[in-house]
Amino acid sequence: MEFHKELSNKLIEWGASFVGFSNVEKSLSDSLKKLKYSITVGVRLSDFIIDEIEDKPTYTYFHHYRTVNTLIDQITLKGQLLIQDKGYKALGVPASQTVNDMEDAYSGIFPHKTAAVMAGLGWIGKSGLFISNEYGPRVRLGTILTDMNIPIKNSVLKSGCGECKECVVNCPAMAITGASWEVGCERSSIIDAKACSDYMKEKFKHIGRGSVCGICIKVCPKGLNFI
Repeated sequence: MEFHKELSNKLIEWGASFVGFSNVEKSLSDSLKKLKYSITVGVRLSDFIIDEIEDKPTYTYFHHYRTVNTLIDQITLKGQLLIQDKGYKALGVPASQTVNDMEDAYSGIFPHKTAAVMAGLGWIGKSGLFISNEYGPRVRLGTILTDMNIPIKNSVLKSGCGECKECVVNCPAMAITGASWEVGCERSSIIDAKACSDYMKEKFKHIGRGSVCGICIKVCPKGLNFI
């Protein structure tokens, strides 16, 4: 069996719900250019926990969010080490990380959504969330970047949101513009990340230190279709 297929099986065995491969060279910073291949790891969230969310996040959702992030970090770490044992370089991008000294203060070292979209696993919704082909927005993502040559063909899907505006009308921060995503568009044209973050910190600080909301995940019909 080819190693990337063996690796995919291992990632699923370790807890991933789905796996994808892509070439993300054009989206990498100069310091990461050598690791042009991306392995996306997705973990499905609990429908029961998401469905409990109404006008604010629940304590259970905050705990679930952190626990799933930890699981993803463990999966990508194991994958990174397995790739390294084969003689290649690899980096597991943290499942949830904000790097404050970057130009965009609300981003990490690499956007998981970029790799997932390039792999044909879904698209970016009007909410700014990744919308999985299988589970809608009810997922969390992780990424392994590597210099291991993976036989892939990037397959980017168009937005499947159509005229739906459930996330727009239900966003308590009014941070979602309602614009449809397309390849190359700026995040700011879809969602005001600062308005989203500021609202969570002001209204939900007693629940998860103001780091989670989840309302746009709950209301998305693409997620409801898989319950």
